[in-house]
Formats: sequence, C-alpha cells, structure tokens
Amino acid sequence: MSFIHNHFNSSNIPTIRSGRVFRRNPESGSSSPNAAKIKAQPASYVSQPQQTQHQVSNHKEIRSYAEQTLGSGSALAQAVKLPRDEDLNEWLAVHVVDFYNQVNMLYGTITEFCSPVTCPRMIATQEYEYLWQDPMNRNSNKPTSMSAPDYVEALMVWIQGFLDDDSIFPTKMGVGFPKQFPSLVRTIMKRLFRVYAHMYCHHFDEINELGLQTHLNTSLKHFVLFCSEFQILTSKDYGPLDELVSRMLHDRDRK
Repeated sequence: MSFIHNHFNSSNIPTIRSGRVFRRNPESGSSSPNAAKIKAQPASYVSQPQQTQHQVSNHKEIRSYAEQTLGSGSALAQAVKLPRDEDLNEWLAVHVVDFYNQVNMLYGTITEFCSPVTCPRMIATQEYEYLWQDPMNRNSNKPTSMSAPDYVEALMVWIQGFLDDDSIFPTKMGVGFPKQFPSLVRTIMKRLFRVYAHMYCHHFDEINELGLQTHLNTSLKHFVLFCSEFQILTSKDYGPLDELVSRMLHDRDRK
C-alpha cells in the first residue's frame, strides 16, 4: 500500500493528525501556528477501472478552468506575511509542513485516476517533464523518468524524512535551524509545485467532478503568494502554469 493511500481512513477521507508543534519565539507575544507531523492511517482503498484522462494542453485553457474560483487574494496575501517578532525559519518551516499536507490531501483525492498506465511520466504540459533525483544524496544516480504516482510517492517520502529529522525541523527550544535550511525549503517547494502542475494539467476534470476545484485553486494561490512573499520560487519554476500564477499575483496587487 502506497504512502498516499496510507493517509486515508476507512471512508477514503484524508485525515492528518497533528503530532508536532513548532516552537514559539519566547520574545514574541504571539505563537506560531501548529504544524502537523504526518502519521500513517489505515486505509481502505478500492481500485477503480483506469480511464484515459483529458490533458490540458495549453496555458490559456488551464487559466480558463481555474478563473471561475479565483477570488481576491488580499486576505491570503496578509496571512502569509511574517508576523512581527517571529523567526523567519520558523515561519518557513510551519508553511512547508502546511503545504506538504495540502498537496498530500489534494493528490490523494485523485490517486484512482493517476496510475502508471494513465500517467506513465511525471509531466505537466508536454514541454515539461519532471525527473526524479535526490539532490541531498551525492551517490544518487542521474535524474530518472518516473510515472507520476511513483514520482509523487518518492517526493512525499523524501520530504517526510526531513520533517522527521529534528536536526532539520527542530522542535526543542534553543535548537537552531541548519544553515542550508532556506535552500532546502526552496527545493521542497519547487518539487511540491510540480504536483500542483500535474494535477492541473492532467486531472483538473476529476478535481472538478469531485467538487474540489475551489480547494485546489485556493491552495495553489496560498502557495504562490507565500513563495512570492519570500522570493522562494522564480517565474521559471512556474513554467506550465505561468499565466495562472500571473493572474493570482495580479489579483493580490489589485486594490
């Protein structure tokens, strides 16, 4: 049973239990939000017949699909700002866990439609294929083409390893973050975006049929605004969804 499937309960509803709380800055009058440490849940997963899925082939089509649920970004734009007296790395850590949870749950809703048969390569549009390589492992082989579910599985396990490492995501007061933490955050966020891109380009029809399009759009918008606020990703990283991301940023700047 896969990592994604393990995070569903017997009703196939995504469930996440919070077992990890990030530290509060003792000099701050406010506390950081709780951040979840994922724990596997028993699952009851019923395989469905695989179908040939519609692929969104261009950026304008992606944008037109999503525009109907894109509201004002002013509230989210304020929500991602670093609170006064809050530690930046702490704020980054909380949001990495948050977006990890969001992507895990959203992708979990369409796993029956995303298989090695329907999605033999981890691609967004045809111009973008995402290859897998562990950048933290010097002995890792060259980038490898993988099916979409295998890529997402490898990604989630890879990120979980960092979340479970107290020397990287510390939970004890007085323990600092490693010097390479901002760089690791960029790598994690860059790879999480690829799952958003695959869902939009290959599974938006299923997302829409499940009534989750608003959740997906809001999650991506939150992600984009956070990355923009702290200059985590560049426009190049958003390639297959560049027009949609531009619209989200435009909404934020619109008064």
